[in-house]
Amino acid sequence: MDWIKLDGPDERTLHGMLEWRARRQADAPWVWFRERVITYGELDGDADRVAAGLAAQGVAKGVKVAVMLANRPAFLAAWFGLSKLGAVEVPVNTAHRGYLLSYLLGQADCEVLIVEAAFADRVSELMAAAPDALPRLRTVVVLDMEPGALPLPGRTVMSWRALVSNDGRFERPAVRWSDAMGIQFTSGTTGPSKGAVLPHNYAVQTAESVCAIARYRAEDCLYNALPLFHGNAKFLSAAPSLLAGTRMVLGERFSARIFWDDVRRHGCTEFNYIGSILAILLKAEPRADDADNPLRVLFGAGATPEVHEAFERRFGVRLIEGYGMSEIGLALVSDPDDPRPGSCGKPHPDCEVVLVDDDGAPVGDGTPGELLVRPKRPWSMLLEYYGMPEKTVAAWQGLWFHTGDTLVRDAEGFYRFIDRKKDAIRRRGENISSFEVERLVVGHPAVLEAAALPVSSELGEDEVMVCVVRRPGERLEAQELVDYCKGLMAGFMVPRYVRFLDALPKTPTEKVQKFRLREEGVTPDTWDRERAGVECAS
Repeated sequence: MDWIKLDGPDERTLHGMLEWRARRQADAPWVWFRERVITYGELDGDADRVAAGLAAQGVAKGVKVAVMLANRPAFLAAWFGLSKLGAVEVPVNTAHRGYLLSYLLGQADCEVLIVEAAFADRVSELMAAAPDALPRLRTVVVLDMEPGALPLPGRTVMSWRALVSNDGRFERPAVRWSDAMGIQFTSGTTGPSKGAVLPHNYAVQTAESVCAIARYRAEDCLYNALPLFHGNAKFLSAAPSLLAGTRMVLGERFSARIFWDDVRRHGCTEFNYIGSILAILLKAEPRADDADNPLRVLFGAGATPEVHEAFERRFGVRLIEGYGMSEIGLALVSDPDDPRPGSCGKPHPDCEVVLVDDDGAPVGDGTPGELLVRPKRPWSMLLEYYGMPEKTVAAWQGLWFHTGDTLVRDAEGFYRFIDRKKDAIRRRGENISSFEVERLVVGHPAVLEAAALPVSSELGEDEVMVCVVRRPGERLEAQELVDYCKGLMAGFMVPRYVRFLDALPKTPTEKVQKFRLREEGVTPDTWDRERAGVECAS
């Protein structure tokens, strides 16, 4: 296998991987985007010009630079260019505007923002509403727009074309594996986002882990259609593709409608998924040629046993489940030769893990507990939550990183995800996994997606509420769904409240933002089982 081999603190950097490939395979194609093919050498040169342009604007090692771009080659050039400078990349969710955009730029102390024209009006609106809100932001670089079209008094505005119009020469700082590479904001599914500061070795080690798990070969082709501002697309797809020397198809966004056409057209052999994507693909109308596709393996998390087995059977591919977070990389991984549908696998060889109760005491097999993690190798997890020392201390209490997730280990050492601790529901003295409720509700043929959450009752305990998205054309009623649930789950788990929505609120990486559903609570259009007079046995 022609995997990149980087040794030592000065080599194990994000840009070190690209430069290793460019030195040996400058003319070899790496990225396919629309009709364009980009070689390793071409992208390395583009990254050099980004670094040189930013250096001329005063960007140096440690300076925070926000990147607000959709999936496009310029994002990759900016990512690697910032790495070469030792600057700290702050990827920004392209859905953000107003307060949330201001929060991320301010929380990370960003001095420069790289933004494309499609999102530039959000910056001007933000500055017009609060000119003094971001005192550290001094330069804005705009793609696909001339600087005069974006008036930002007191800031330097320049075009991307002007930024990269140079010979690619700059004074290279010493960048080591322990230096901050980026600030990856958490998805914000449970509340305000925290900025996890990730070191360079995080990117290299995560790429090595993924390549080993999925057994990547140079002849593989990765399909990468999740947003590049999220860690999945960068660290579980782009970096492993670079390390293994595979081709990578960069999609503009994930679309179930074009997914299989893209995969077949480019001969893609691998895709990194999240659970909801599998469920959406599986709900599409079956076709006779479903299994006639080039995919060899899909790596990801969140597949229920039913979805896991049905997906493999229908599409003829192998699913490999794992468990990870932006802060820690991969902590649990499955063995492709010993699949256990519904399991996250066993601890990664480079991690220590333990399950503990609410008092911090370890729990035994079969007993749910919070997963704590710590690395065996240096500089492979987050350095801190930027600007949030109290959050950092809380997360690393007892020198273990507290994931906030509840899992259970079986007698053979396999771990199974149960729920986010904050999403757990306590009703009638029983602990209820929202994940398990969702799994059963989505099993209804008329249900496309569902989110279960706790809401307060008149008695002070939790009640179970499910927010449901019907499959197109279906006319499922709430009582019909509850009757279905009564046949599958204990009475205390059966939802009291059912709310139908056109879509669940999500992050761009398809994670449900349950905190928004909790904030809305029981709305006027929510069906109440008790008002309807439907009884459920305990």
